Amino acid sequence: MWPYVRPVRTRLVVSTTAAMLASLSTLLVPIVLGRIVDGPIAEHDLQALWPLAALLLLLGLSEAAFFHARRVVVARPLAEVETTLRGELFGKLQRLPVSFHDRWGSGQLLSRAMSDLHVMRTFLSFPLVFLVVNTLTFLAGIALMFTQDWRLALITLGPTVPLFLLTRRFESRYSRATRLTQDRNGDLTTLIEESVLGIRILKAFGRHRSMAERFHGQSSELRRTELDKAGMLANLWSIVIGLPELALGCALAVGAYLVAHDELSAGSLVAFLSTALTVRWPIESLGWLMAYSNEAATATDRFFEVLDEPDAEPADTDAAPTATTTATKTTPQSTTKSTTTTTPKTTATTVTTPDGIRLTGVRFRYPDAPAGTPDLLRGVDLHIRSGETMALVGATGSGKTTLTALLPRLYETTAGTITLDGRDIRELDRSHLREMVAVAFEDPTLFSTTIRENVLMGAPGADDDQLHAALATAQAGFVDHLPEGVDTEVGEQGLGLSGGQRQRLALARAVVGDPAFLVLDDPLSALDVHTEALVERALRAVLVSTTALVVAHRPSTVLLADRVAVLADGRIEAVGTHQELLQSSARYRALMSGEAGLAPEGSTAR
Repeated sequence: MWPYVRPVRTRLVVSTTAAMLASLSTLLVPIVLGRIVDGPIAEHDLQALWPLAALLLLLGLSEAAFFHARRVVVARPLAEVETTLRGELFGKLQRLPVSFHDRWGSGQLLSRAMSDLHVMRTFLSFPLVFLVVNTLTFLAGIALMFTQDWRLALITLGPTVPLFLLTRRFESRYSRATRLTQDRNGDLTTLIEESVLGIRILKAFGRHRSMAERFHGQSSELRRTELDKAGMLANLWSIVIGLPELALGCALAVGAYLVAHDELSAGSLVAFLSTALTVRWPIESLGWLMAYSNEAATATDRFFEVLDEPDAEPADTDAAPTATTTATKTTPQSTTKSTTTTTPKTTATTVTTPDGIRLTGVRFRYPDAPAGTPDLLRGVDLHIRSGETMALVGATGSGKTTLTALLPRLYETTAGTITLDGRDIRELDRSHLREMVAVAFEDPTLFSTTIRENVLMGAPGADDDQLHAALATAQAGFVDHLPEGVDTEVGEQGLGLSGGQRQRLALARAVVGDPAFLVLDDPLSALDVHTEALVERALRAVLVSTTALVVAHRPSTVLLADRVAVLADGRIEAVGTHQELLQSSARYRALMSGEAGLAPEGSTAR
């Protein structure tokens, strides 16, 4: 974490110094108490008592002031560190490939962005400071006790070695338990999130009880690990507190014996015992500080598990800017002052050959596909001419949706090349590539914002005329009847709208920017027959000016295309017009007629 803490290191040093001065103030109190006992009290001199009492009050006020300063000094900068780290994580999540998000549960990522970061910030603001302060206080207190009486000091330090060995053993066990707890907390967060988002399905199928049982099972596992941690801490604390108390009791007995035999003054014994009590807190806090340090270390490991993932996309393309505004901010990738650099990018003015979309020998398999299984795509060759609309048909599981995800590089091809107007998509800057290629997926994902913002994600610079033209193309006239029109909030995932309404907005988002290349994954599946006909009529005007690949399952959607490609066994089996394929391809006839007998292909398809 040093690169992130480095900009606020001065404030951390000031905070630690303030806490150290506060602790040293407490070490001066026993000295004053010893002088009060041996002086004004022993000699019955009340006049000499008041200055020493005032000094005690001053030391108390100084301690309070230093602790107040410690918190004030680090509060703002450490909040900024947390904000920077959260911004780094969010930006990283935008750059990581879709395959990463396929593997990771959203709850695991959410727990890292929220609870783990909170643990890390709390550690920096309190336990880290007091690991340093308590160590120095302990050493200063021990030195002071030896100056007061070396015999009592040796008795008091008796438990030091066994405590050291105990804490070393505790650290490794507690670290494993902490990691297990935080991982289970992430799993539970994922389950809660899925239950909330899928509440309609749970209620519709009456599965809320089974989900509740699953929740209670995971919650019980988390409870058990938390109780195991509590048991470890209880055992540690009982020894960390018990041994020093036993040693202090022995020191008190020996000290009383020495006072009775005039080998030690009463004031010196009071001063020693007060010093020992002051030093006791650093020892007693050892268990808590070690426990929290282990939790912070585990949280940091979990956080950087995500940041250490290799980027699929450059930091200057898809990722949202992080919240940091510090000009000299330091990151793990750079420990020098940041400077603005400009990398050459492909721009919209690049001269290209109007060759359309060309796929040559494209192969693909998912990273988590079982070993020994064939690739999902096994050598796809397809040419969609410039200005042409190509329909892609195939059995369920044949890889149609996966193929559409390769064009905007949501996944990287395993082998082969994809070119747009003669340019290999791997040579194009991702931000420019995704300006060129607009996509409407089968699952019409919307965000918890307004209709305007959801649609304009497809072209942030579009004006109101383009917005309304896109809504008209998608036959989304229902927007005009909503309370705030295009500024109506759609709610989480757009669940306040019907499936057909969400699909129409997703289609509007795809066409709003007049993209050069358009990829539509079964864009009309959720529409009624009447609305489908209207959308098809409007889409024909849009498809005239773009090169499009449309995944189709119904003849009505196929008829939007100039030609049709049949995907089977990981390859393009046939290409032709609708009429040509009806005559020449038995598979195509079966797909269009809905005949049985063609088993779904590829159990690993998505």
